[in-house]
Parts: sequence; structure tokens; C-alpha cells
Amino acid sequence: MFLKHTMTGKMIEVLSLRDLFNPLHDTVIGRYHYGDGEEAQDPESFDKGELAFCSDEPMPKCWTDPDYRGQQSQ
Repeated sequence: MFLKHTMTGKMIEVLSLRDLFNPLHDTVIGRYHYGDGEEAQDPESFDKGELAFCSDEPMPKCWTDPDYRGQQSQ
């Protein structure tokens, strides 16, 4: 899955979808994606708070906030 790194505007290929979907994990493993013909970059850790969908839409709360269900009833 590709997401945008909001600090740089660059695309990130997320390598650990399980970490992405788990609200208890604050980081994911991914690598910068520079386009065709480029050598694959080394994986690194990215803060989920600095990632968004390619359309600049934020990630769902259920991926980032462990208490997202508790906040619905307030």
C-alpha cells in the first residue's frame, strides 16, 4: 500500500500492513518510492501520524487511536 509522507510529500510503500492497521502501533515499516527504474530504498520506520492517503485524506481513527471506540459514545 502507498501512503504520502506529509512532511516531505513523498510516496511511502508501507511494508507492514499489520502495523498500519493496528492502532496500538505508532510506527510502520516502509520505504520511499521514487518511481520506475529507481533502485528500491532501504526500509525504515515512519511515524503513522506523519502519513496520509495519496489524496491527503487522513488515515482512519481506527488505525491510529487505540480508544477510537470509546470516543464514539461521548
